[in-house]
Amino acid sequence: MERVQFQQEQMLAELKDLVQRGLFTETEVKQIMRKRTQFENALVRRVAKKADFLRYAAYEMNLEQLRRKRLDRLDLPKSKTTISDYALVRRQFHIFERALRKFKADVGLWIQYIQVAKRAGARGLVGRITARALQLHPNVPSLYVVAASHELSHASPSAARALLQRGLRLNAHSIDLWREYVRMELHFIEGMRRRWNILGISINSEKKLVDIDASTDTGMDDAADPIIITDDRGETPDEIVAAAKGGDQGEAARRAIMEGAIVKSAMCTDYLTLTEASPRIELFAQLDELIRNYPCEAHLRGTLLDKLYDLLHQTIPDEPEAIKMFATRRLRELTLDKASVGSDPSQSESVRLVDALRDANERLVNAVGNPPNDKARAKISALYADFVEEWCRLPTLDAALKQYLIASLLTLARTPNALPVLQATHLRLLLRDGAPSKQILKLARRYCRVTNSPDVWLSRLDAEKAVNDGDITAIWSSARSAVQSFPDKSEVEKVWLWGLDRCTSPGRTQQSLFENLLEQSMQDSSTRSIHESLLLRYISDVVYSEYIDGVERCKLVRRLPVAYLPTKTVWEHLFSVESTRGDDVQKTLLNTIYQHWQVLDGVTAAMTWAGWLVDHGDGKEAMKIISKAAAHLTTEERARLQQMWNSRLNGRKGDREEREETSSAVEETVGGMPVTLTVE
Repeated sequence: MERVQFQQEQMLAELKDLVQRGLFTETEVKQIMRKRTQFENALVRRVAKKADFLRYAAYEMNLEQLRRKRLDRLDLPKSKTTISDYALVRRQFHIFERALRKFKADVGLWIQYIQVAKRAGARGLVGRITARALQLHPNVPSLYVVAASHELSHASPSAARALLQRGLRLNAHSIDLWREYVRMELHFIEGMRRRWNILGISINSEKKLVDIDASTDTGMDDAADPIIITDDRGETPDEIVAAAKGGDQGEAARRAIMEGAIVKSAMCTDYLTLTEASPRIELFAQLDELIRNYPCEAHLRGTLLDKLYDLLHQTIPDEPEAIKMFATRRLRELTLDKASVGSDPSQSESVRLVDALRDANERLVNAVGNPPNDKARAKISALYADFVEEWCRLPTLDAALKQYLIASLLTLARTPNALPVLQATHLRLLLRDGAPSKQILKLARRYCRVTNSPDVWLSRLDAEKAVNDGDITAIWSSARSAVQSFPDKSEVEKVWLWGLDRCTSPGRTQQSLFENLLEQSMQDSSTRSIHESLLLRYISDVVYSEYIDGVERCKLVRRLPVAYLPTKTVWEHLFSVESTRGDDVQKTLLNTIYQHWQVLDGVTAAMTWAGWLVDHGDGKEAMKIISKAAAHLTTEERARLQQMWNSRLNGRKGDREEREETSSAVEETVGGMPVTLTVE
């Protein structure tokens, strides 16, 4: 309490000044003091919460907004600055400082503090906060970006550059940090170009270069700062030094800067760093997107992309994603994107699109046919299939181009040892873009003769259903048997669920279909995960369907452990579905589910069942459940159950107190104006 009293004493001067200036009445000041005392008491308790600090800071922010509005409304004559002009903002900073002493590891809290200081215009404080945050969290890239952004907004690109380079030395594999570093260098070049244009400096000019440092007051933005650091020693690059001179040397340096020498240097540093470990295609993709979309001159953009692709070729030329980037470069360089393909392009643009699409397709087809290694063959095939499917989905793509892509895909799909992804994609495109025919069905059957790929079999099942009007249950059964040995069981599961998703007669027919599948899935141990998924669907689609009444539902639930051997996940899902039925919930059925569930997972079952009883006002029964369950558990499980149960009880108490505090805080008003407290 002594600390609370000390904080109250520190408030007296500012509150007295607020009353003397007529901004708040004595009654309002008493309300403020009472509210602050409540917050201070919450902060000094044994286990302080971050939310308490944030509520306190939010209250002070709203109070400062109210003070400023009243000051503007009263239109008081200008006078010397008094303590009330800055005390509320200072108190916000003080609250965050106290919070960070307890929660130093919370990066989000540091960023919130930085944002509050920025809104208050405390430039020096923001710099000190970011320095402290980076000292404690040197491996958090977002802090370097925030710090560099602050320096750039105050015309200090050299400091921002030093911060980003320091971050890259410690976080060399942060793609976001590399992207922001290159973006800053692009911003520097564009700002320099605009500045030289204003000063009348041309790359081909023969007149003497105006001293750049002497023209810092020309109104240009922060990107025009000529100081640049490209290495750890902080030395100025030769291009900038030479650009400050006259003659041919200065002209050559200016030309190098405008052609992206600084950005190329940044990308080369990027390349040299990553070659020491494992280069990532994501970095090149991010830089490619950044350079392509940055508003700069077309010549500069082309030069930088050439450099980027040269580095990509030197680093990871055999990476499948890199091969696709090389192949589709011309396509991505076109101004026509997917959204504007059909916006009446000119004839020359259409020709460029056709040529670029043909070039990309031929490069990818060649890569699929001649992969750099066997390991990359599957990935390149999948990328090519995605490429063809992506373009064929465009509704505005010319029909001839679509047929050209599908024909290229067919050629690869028919080759010996063709990968299933090519065959499955080909069938999907044929079924979607054309009417189902016997030729498509014949092709699907041919593909399925030598493959166990679920993707191909799913396409064949769709073709069979579209062409044949009869029952295809036998074909579906053959498909399930054919894909049984496929390693990815999640894909196999799609084949098992195919008929259920297309069942058009819910009711007894659907129930019979489910039960047959459940019996089949129990015959092989490799389909355990599929059996569990089928049981989960059985509960949702059959047990709790509209045509099953309460009595029959109880019979089906009691039959589950005897007929289908459900897992603990199934019992948990069943309990969740039944317990959320509101007024229709059956307590006896929940108890039955619990009895079977506790055999497989005693701790979770007891906690869930006892928690439901407590929530519905039966605390005595809940305590009995916990006691009985603990008697059948091991020592370790018993201790875990007791800890979870105590945490739940304490959590309910804490949540109730927090709701009461929040309610009283929201209802509090200052001077008749509501104060809304927002916890970010």
